[in-house]
Amino acid sequence: MSRKDGRPASRHDRQRQQEHTARRASQVDMQSTEKLQKVLARSGCGSRRALEKLIEAGDVKVNGQVAKLGDRIRGDEQVTLKGSRVKLCALDANQLPRVLMYNKPEGEVCTRSDPESRPTVYAAMPKIQGSRWVAVGRLDINTSGLLLMTDSGELANRLMHPSSEIDREYRVRIFGEVTEAKINALRQGVQLEDGPARFTDISLDAEKEGRNQWATVTLKEGRNREVRRLWESQDIQVSRLKRVRYGAVILPGRIPRGRWAECTQEEVKALLASLPEG
Repeated sequence: MSRKDGRPASRHDRQRQQEHTARRASQVDMQSTEKLQKVLARSGCGSRRALEKLIEAGDVKVNGQVAKLGDRIRGDEQVTLKGSRVKLCALDANQLPRVLMYNKPEGEVCTRSDPESRPTVYAAMPKIQGSRWVAVGRLDINTSGLLLMTDSGELANRLMHPSSEIDREYRVRIFGEVTEAKINALRQGVQLEDGPARFTDISLDAEKEGRNQWATVTLKEGRNREVRRLWESQDIQVSRLKRVRYGAVILPGRIPRGRWAECTQEEVKALLASLPEG
């Protein structure tokens, strides 16, 4: 090893070169590997936080060895979760996750299998090679409208996590006396059995259908039956409920009930851009 001026490199020069080489190797390794919990989340095994707890509990093994929190993998390892082999979803930096827009009809449930043999939303999904569809949140059996499906477990978890504060917009048909005081209460927040909740926006249609009225509401959570329970807290009943928007994705009118359409790359990019960093 010699310096640029032709003289032999000093011990200090050699040490600096070795440190630089080690740093470069470390950077390459970091770029070619990912945290174990991130790969598992993308593979549909759960949220990163839940997976971190499983790793700490010793429930995850990599190539037969018990994994530790902080371990990084390339994606070609043999990984087991509680003894079951996990099919890892490798990251392609140039490939965006797939996202489907499904126009869910009433009467379908958002589970992969139903003990009561009711129709499930997954039955309508297209086959996917080497992965599986993950629903972004749920709609109850009596709620219709936009349900997002993705092949990225990590994206699904980020879209559902409360810290992302993703808007969910609904069209709702209500029955009961709607007063300004009740609307203000729903905007400011009311106490439900599982904590405070509120609509971030409420817009009432001018025309009524007899004693029924349509409204458009928005909230940033996805708790069970939250829209219905908010209205019920004001002695107002919900007779129809349809989700029309999830974040940057709006349910297109061209998708019939019970059918799906795939988001374009531009739509997926807009959805990703709406998420906070993390």
